[in-house]
Amino acid sequence: MSNKNYIIGFGRIGEQRELKKILEKFWAKECSFKEVQQVAYKLKKRHWNYQKEAEIDFISSNDFSLYDNMLDTAVMLGAIPKRFRDLKDEELYFSMARGDKTNIAMEMTKWFNTNYHYIVPELSVVDEYKLDATKILDEYKEAKNLGIKTKINIIGPLTFLGLSKRVDAGDTYELYGKIIPIYEELLVEISNLDSDITIQIDEPIFVKDNEVKLLSLIKPTYDKLTNISDNINIIVASYFEHSNEATKILVHTPIYGLALDFLHAKENINSLSIIAKSGKKLIAGVVDGRNIWKNDILNTISLLEKITKTVAKNNIIISSSCSLLHTPFTLKYEDKMDNEIKNWLSFAVEKLDEISLISKIFFNGIDNLDSKDFINLNSNTAANESRKTSSLIHDNFVQTRIKNFTKLSRDGKYEDRIKIQKKRLGYKDLTITTIGSFPQTLEIRNARRDFKNGLITKENYNKQIKRYIDNCIKFQEDCGLDVLVHGEPERNDMVEYFGEQLKGYGFSENGWVQSYGSRCVKPPFIYGDISRPKPMTLDWMIYSQSKTTKIMKGMLTGPVTILNWSFVRDDKPRDEVSKQIAIALSDEIDDLQNAGIKIIQVDEAAFKEGYPLREKNIKSYETWAIRDFKIAVSSAKQETQIHTHMCYSEFNDIIKTIEAMDADVISIETARSGNELLKIFKKIGYKQEVGPGVYDIHSPRIPSVSEIVTQIKLLLEVLPKEQLWINPDCGLKTRKWDEVIPSLKNMVKAVNIVKAELDD
Repeated sequence: MSNKNYIIGFGRIGEQRELKKILEKFWAKECSFKEVQQVAYKLKKRHWNYQKEAEIDFISSNDFSLYDNMLDTAVMLGAIPKRFRDLKDEELYFSMARGDKTNIAMEMTKWFNTNYHYIVPELSVVDEYKLDATKILDEYKEAKNLGIKTKINIIGPLTFLGLSKRVDAGDTYELYGKIIPIYEELLVEISNLDSDITIQIDEPIFVKDNEVKLLSLIKPTYDKLTNISDNINIIVASYFEHSNEATKILVHTPIYGLALDFLHAKENINSLSIIAKSGKKLIAGVVDGRNIWKNDILNTISLLEKITKTVAKNNIIISSSCSLLHTPFTLKYEDKMDNEIKNWLSFAVEKLDEISLISKIFFNGIDNLDSKDFINLNSNTAANESRKTSSLIHDNFVQTRIKNFTKLSRDGKYEDRIKIQKKRLGYKDLTITTIGSFPQTLEIRNARRDFKNGLITKENYNKQIKRYIDNCIKFQEDCGLDVLVHGEPERNDMVEYFGEQLKGYGFSENGWVQSYGSRCVKPPFIYGDISRPKPMTLDWMIYSQSKTTKIMKGMLTGPVTILNWSFVRDDKPRDEVSKQIAIALSDEIDDLQNAGIKIIQVDEAAFKEGYPLREKNIKSYETWAIRDFKIAVSSAKQETQIHTHMCYSEFNDIIKTIEAMDADVISIETARSGNELLKIFKKIGYKQEVGPGVYDIHSPRIPSVSEIVTQIKLLLEVLPKEQLWINPDCGLKTRKWDEVIPSLKNMVKAVNIVKAELDD
């Protein structure tokens, strides 16, 4: 092993989403768990071999997971919530993630500022923790049997504690004394695997603004873990932001090296001198693990040369900035993509080759490249030059409109608007609705695919979509919902659907990335200036409203979410791209309201995840994110009610920002947290109306009427009935009809029970 290049981690879903497919087959009881394990082994083998063929020196094991690495870590530590302890093996594991007939799933939230979701461990002072290292040890042995010696990835103890929650009163770090001995025990087990072992301990918690309490635990933690065995080399990895405070401490421990992100955390440059003095290895994250643009290799070499002015070249290892989990698998299936655009892109497998080539140039020099590598370098240079000058990217009309756009917010104050809206809409307290999407059936997915591939006519396709909408509306009317949605059968994804209709967006056929568990998304990518050539949702909303006398919500995805759930061009500031999207959406809202759509929901599900990880950068983000939401809805008349929806958000720190967005109604995910998230709305005197989720749609379980009654009563303890809407946690796209129908019927029954009690 030359020890010149390194991958923080690799994706696991598979190049054809094989893991997703086998998991969903298993959950549907259509295959055995042994078949899941067989597919998992094939994927691990393939992923390891891809890295080996690319001449990657440090390849990971234990970056693979059947659901989530934080969940794996909880199982490894024996941190099993009490309600699941009677279960065993795969039933235990998947019940913790997804819930079961009797138990609510563990909470899920975003992994830092990415669109990946992790399972939030639940900890308690009365729990006893016990090591189960089976998965970690087995994966290392699997790779070794294939002739591949891996580094072992584990989530660090401080990140595990920092991202967990206490189910009793107290701080998670109070359980440090219980958790750290399990990590020590784990490292003893790992040390017995081989004569020398490299362990990557992921501590992304270090990139946040941490309190002294956490910082004070770094040195004792890594003094202990590095003294377990002489045959272990520990590399501490952080990513997405700088970790300068932690680095200052870590250099005074016996760790082998630090993996730092130099793309999304340029401030890490400030730690180079202390790393150099310590003599530790610097794993330099210089290939973007979060975006899909081809690396500019000559620029990267320049960055590395800058680093070598402080850190000796023989102490530098070339790496991805973070795990390649956040990028699609490979470009090799992208047969339909415009070749000019495709030439600007690099997915996970292609990034392996970039890292390999960069390490060869950096350590051996351009003059020593073989002919194949020299051709690849020239190709890379040409691709980056063509992107700078391509006519596909720059649109003078868009740039002029952005410059001259002056309508930055809607007319009227909320207090005045809501009176006009209530009179016009005539809705009552505890109005019942849903967030937007309904189940994406196999028939609908096939119809979209067949139409896209030219296998069915537009007439046939529209007929199938209309039939779905008709059935969806009839069900909602029969069920007793007050404000309806059309179910979104024509939409593949809440961002991709809009991206397909916006100029400046590109799309992949197989660019899937994991969102959580088996849930994959295929983000579009923004390569040029954004505009809306024609209305995007108007025809379907006019049709849907014509099929019911009840109010039909128009459904749009907000500018910040479209931005955050896309791969964004890196040649223009994000706030400029966001503003272009916002102006395009303002045109869509104007078209909808002029066509008679009275309520329009502008989802900002990814608003919170776009937040910078450091406090000093938050104000700038909030300023343009609020600006662009308000621009998007600026065309809405006072009588048009604007809703928004937010996912997985801790609202305490952004409640004033939510107020400033000035939506008339906000729906939020609260079902897994009781009414805790809602309390901040009461505390600050939030005036607008709120739709807290009353049941968790990320679990297949069907909530009972009594459960939902209890949840509604918890909400009423916080906010008055006049301010509350009732809805599920999120859209119902990923659920099945046989789960959705009884769940929504139970939700309506629960509301009627509560209303009857309130009227007594």
